[in-house]
Amino acid sequence: MPVRLLFEDEGRFGRISDTRRCWVPLPHRAVVGQQVVREYLYSVATVCPQDGSVVALILPWVDAETMSLFLQHAAAEYPGEFCLMFLDRAAWHCAGALQVPASMRLLFLPPYSPELNPVEHLWDHLRENYFGNQVFHSLDDVETRLCQAYRDLFAHPELVRSLTRFEWMNTLPMMSN
Repeated sequence: MPVRLLFEDEGRFGRISDTRRCWVPLPHRAVVGQQVVREYLYSVATVCPQDGSVVALILPWVDAETMSLFLQHAAAEYPGEFCLMFLDRAAWHCAGALQVPASMRLLFLPPYSPELNPVEHLWDHLRENYFGNQVFHSLDDVETRLCQAYRDLFAHPELVRSLTRFEWMNTLPMMSN
């Protein structure tokens, strides 16, 4: 049975503006809307740096039950493969109620080391290219934008690979192709 290396993380996206620097031709000045509305959606995503595949769900909250649903969804995306999934030690990753599929094993990254998780680069890309300097009038608008971002990522696995395939991964036998 082939083995697939996956990295998982959760990101929160909402209606609080993410103000970024931007270029505007002289003599104009940038005008960027801003708002502070505390409404959020959560995105749970896993990435395979080897082939640039992404599996993601958009959820209203994250807990052991929704994480179990995500693990089932991720396992179903890679039928006939055994998945080694690296993730942090969020409470719902370690919960006794968490249901891990038989074709998957969870491995934990060291504490306080987000730099080891390639999915963090995915969040940076989404925030910079899809959420920066945007004002969303509803959570539906946030969800629509997040869905568009994922459609673009699904269509461009080479971009995902360039964001997530760290140099040290080339030393792993399973990543040699």
